[in-house]
Amino acid sequence: MTDTDEIPDERSCGARSATSEAPIPGHVADHGPDRYELLQRIYGYALRHSPRDPADVEVMADRLGVPPAEVESAVAQLTSWRLLRSQPGRGLVAVPPDLAVNRLLRPMEREIRARRLRIEEQRRRLMAFMPVFEAGLRTHQEQAQVELIEGTDDVRDAVTELAEQCSWEILMAQPGGRQREDELEEAAPRDIAALHRGVEMRILYQHTARYSRGTHSYVEQVSHLGAQVRTLHDQFCRLLVFDRTTALIPVSDSPHAAALVREPNVVAFMVGGFERLWLSAEPLVAGSGALAEFADDLKETIVQLLSEGMTDAAVARRLGMSLRTCRRHVAEIMASLDAASRFQAGYLLALHKNVR
Repeated sequence: MTDTDEIPDERSCGARSATSEAPIPGHVADHGPDRYELLQRIYGYALRHSPRDPADVEVMADRLGVPPAEVESAVAQLTSWRLLRSQPGRGLVAVPPDLAVNRLLRPMEREIRARRLRIEEQRRRLMAFMPVFEAGLRTHQEQAQVELIEGTDDVRDAVTELAEQCSWEILMAQPGGRQREDELEEAAPRDIAALHRGVEMRILYQHTARYSRGTHSYVEQVSHLGAQVRTLHDQFCRLLVFDRTTALIPVSDSPHAAALVREPNVVAFMVGGFERLWLSAEPLVAGSGALAEFADDLKETIVQLLSEGMTDAAVARRLGMSLRTCRRHVAEIMASLDAASRFQAGYLLALHKNVR
């Protein structure tokens, strides 16, 4: 078998079968038991009398009480089955059935064996590609476990789809302090629908989100349906986790893109990080006061970060506030402590804290 051999398609198989079986004009079952009985009678007659010329067909028809056309058709079929053969000087000779079987079916059996060999050879050739396929499939699956979603609209569509498919839990870590009101208005119906389905929801903000009216309005809506909300003073990474199987995280060099992560170990690591942050966070209850306490903690954090050498801009980014707000807090702290420098303000603030 050469490399160019191929397994024939159905059309070529059909053509070859028609050629191989052309001598067999039809199956007896197509004509019923009467036809089979006629074939046997004519075969027996030929076995006894060996008709020598075409005229004998009419004699045969007369003796058997069968129309000549049916006799001719039956003789043709028996000849195609190798049960009758025309022999010079002897006319139609009846052939033993076992010999007819060998003559008629042996070529077909050889063809079947040849086709089986070609099938096995082709199967071997095709299966030789299986290692390549499996290696490529593993690579594809690994790549599919982290998918890059580019474009704000596509990211929003992905969040909506994941929220709709979520069945029991959503974890959200949203840094940056004050949340954009248009984003909260967009998220509210989606999150409320999930809560109505019985999905548990935990949301993590920074302390500065407590000063946002839009955030309080959103928290009031989702808290009423069972969502839990807490805040931290320090910065953390933005994160969305759905049913602990799929996570969305930001892309560092593209603010309008997100990475969709499905790798179980990575998602479990992210959930573990969220849980640690959650334990150290403070509950946020919509409509509650106690902002003064968080304001004092916020000012202490600002002074501590500044005393460590961080710039006003770096402190603002870390605490999720604007640069202008950060500088206003710094000015108020230094004025209240009558401090000449930020280092002195840190020292005095620590001193007052220890005295208390």
